[in-house]
Amino acid sequence: MEVLNQPDQPHNDNGFKPWGMEPNSFAMLMHFSQFAGYIFPLAGFFVPVFMWASFKNESSLIDQHGKNIINWIISIVIYYVIAGILVVLVIGLLALAILPVISFIFIVIAAVRAADGEVYRYPFTIDFLK
Repeated sequence: MEVLNQPDQPHNDNGFKPWGMEPNSFAMLMHFSQFAGYIFPLAGFFVPVFMWASFKNESSLIDQHGKNIINWIISIVIYYVIAGILVVLVIGLLALAILPVISFIFIVIAAVRAADGEVYRYPFTIDFLK
């Protein structure tokens, strides 16, 4: 698990406050917004993408978090597709059982780290956006 920056290395966003909240709180909310997909299909993708796209040019912190979230979402979808294909070999069933648990844990860790001002890179993430 890689942490890209520590709390003692602040991002200079010139007091920018998306939706009236601190950038760290907004970044935390972006990570937690992935759980919207548990209620409304595809919302777990579109909500964080909308949040990121709305403020990525105003805050380097939000831009970094948003890219990490999108990379994670795309990566986990790829892993689900691979697991679905591997169901034929039975090992895919195990992967399909483990992936949601891992995803949940990583999202919570990322949100907590974001609240602390750190940019968390999800493990096993393929970098599509840099």
